Amino acid sequence: TSEQIEHLHRRFKQLSRDQLTIRKENFDSIPDLEFNPIRGKIVHAFFDKRNLRQESDGLADEINFEDFLTIMSYFRPIEMNMDEEQLDRFRKEKLKFLFHMYDSDHDGKITLQEYRNVVEELLSGNPHLEKDSARSIADGAMLEAASICVGQMGPDQVYEGITFEDFLKMWQGIDIETKMHVRFLNMETIAHCY
Repeated sequence: TSEQIEHLHRRFKQLSRDQLTIRKENFDSIPDLEFNPIRGKIVHAFFDKRNLRQESDGLADEINFEDFLTIMSYFRPIEMNMDEEQLDRFRKEKLKFLFHMYDSDHDGKITLQEYRNVVEELLSGNPHLEKDSARSIADGAMLEAASICVGQMGPDQVYEGITFEDFLKMWQGIDIETKMHVRFLNMETIAHCY
């Protein structure tokens, strides 16, 4: 809505310190992100050209307000008047954004190593969990992904990684629409991504 855009413009100006663009270091002033274990991945996602709906790969050095709106659109809540087709497109957009957070080398697949990195980051705040345990969790999740996406594999087969189509299968039945959103009315909140 125009009210949400005005609110986001105020937030953009606050983050950019009244400049025309935001750089990665501007995100250091967001208290909600300070203790988020995947803080780096969230900030990185704001500058990922794939999420900015540009045709090229790589990272932007800075983003303008239009880019900021594009990124924030992935976090908008569902609208009650959306039909099935709109909801499906809305869901795929959110999942593509999330997929890009995991696919750090931009090759269109989430490899075991990329998945391990995310799991280790997510579990880094738990002092009772060692790095080997986090790796085991990631390895088990990757095996489960392979079984969901490929089915029974032969002993000589290797699962190369999770494609976006695989990612969609894995998230089937999980309510991403209500979990990945921004509370627009709270000026201190920028994004909550579970």
